[in-house]
Amino acid sequence: MEEIFETYGAAVSYINATPKFTTKNSMEDTARFWERMGFPAKNSKFLHIAGTNGKGSVCAYLSSVLQKAGISFGMFTSPHLVSMRERFVINGKTVSEEDFLEAFLVVMGEVKRLATAYHPTFFELLFFMAMALFEKYSVEYVILETGLGGRLDATNVVEQKKLCIITSIGYDHMEYLGETLPLIAGEKAGIMRPGVPVIYPDRQGEVTRVIEEYAKKIGAETFPLGKTAIKEINIGHKTIDFSLHLHYYDYIGFTVSTSALYQVENASLAASAIARLEDERITVSALRDGIREMVWAGRMEEIFPSVYLDGAHNEDGILAFLETVKKHPCTGKRELLYSSVRDKQYTRVAALLAQAGLFDQICLVQMQGERALPLAELTDSFRQYTGFDRKAFERLDTALSELIAQKKDGDEVYIVGSLYLAGEVKALLRLYAV
Repeated sequence: MEEIFETYGAAVSYINATPKFTTKNSMEDTARFWERMGFPAKNSKFLHIAGTNGKGSVCAYLSSVLQKAGISFGMFTSPHLVSMRERFVINGKTVSEEDFLEAFLVVMGEVKRLATAYHPTFFELLFFMAMALFEKYSVEYVILETGLGGRLDATNVVEQKKLCIITSIGYDHMEYLGETLPLIAGEKAGIMRPGVPVIYPDRQGEVTRVIEEYAKKIGAETFPLGKTAIKEINIGHKTIDFSLHLHYYDYIGFTVSTSALYQVENASLAASAIARLEDERITVSALRDGIREMVWAGRMEEIFPSVYLDGAHNEDGILAFLETVKKHPCTGKRELLYSSVRDKQYTRVAALLAQAGLFDQICLVQMQGERALPLAELTDSFRQYTGFDRKAFERLDTALSELIAQKKDGDEVYIVGSLYLAGEVKALLRLYAV
């Protein structure tokens, strides 16, 4: 009997179930299906972003600037925190449930017409939906974040790109991308195309060499964000001022509306990329205002006064998180709430957090879902370390309530470990309208 999808909820349920009956498709299969759909959004200008950390933030900075300049755009990112609709943004707004369902039906209609064994994976289904949405709204620019890797990522079926950005490279998903930074960088570099500018941070020699060698091999244009490009960093309580050397403009002053030091590089990558577009509609004023006004949920987000939520989950992300914590002035205690999914480097992360000497108490909680690391294993990963109080919670709502209720003036609370954890926290806040 043919399945009928009449509601947004039914579409979401089907998408969430796809990993149970699909397997990874070849890039050729993915490309052929996009072709069968008529290459939706093929006339848009694609800005393709890959990397280990910072991809979502760079996408958000790009979108904020384009919106400020009054230029139409679509943005496809992952993962979502609370609603699957968050992955699809048109001109700064999350798509409606009606648009989501319509795009889903477009893709599923083509799947049924194909009448073969092919079925899009979870991520491919969402990618094709994004393309259908961007076609419907005739967006000029598409901000496209890779899901996993780059070279073999579903988003890489797009051949014609306006520019590429590769964010910082670190150790994550090594079972798919390789055990070394050069191997991982090589996978990310696969998004590059001949003659297309690629912007990337030049601070890891072995990574830079891989990117530049691949770019030379295929004839891509390289524009590294050098070590001297960013200067005069001034960290405030809720903002960071800095100067950035930009194409044509020498140094320009910028402000990011966050205390997260790592966002300076992400904003700089986005600004450098925007400058390479050489779009006269994007003025220096639009560039500055777009960077300053961007707020990205779950990235050192202050959800209550002095209570911060951050999605850092791998070694490099946690190191960047700790650098920001060190810069926060704290006159009271620092408390941390941490969780992890089972396929991350949680033992290494536990060592970094426990040995940082920054926290008076580290609280642990198990997330929901099949990927969640069991509470016993979380606790074991911290058991050998001393110098702080340790507490385990069975439920996130209990942990959050207790930490906030016991917080005193001058104290700071940090919630970190995964964007999935950030999503659960955001869902709780929405549920209780705290």
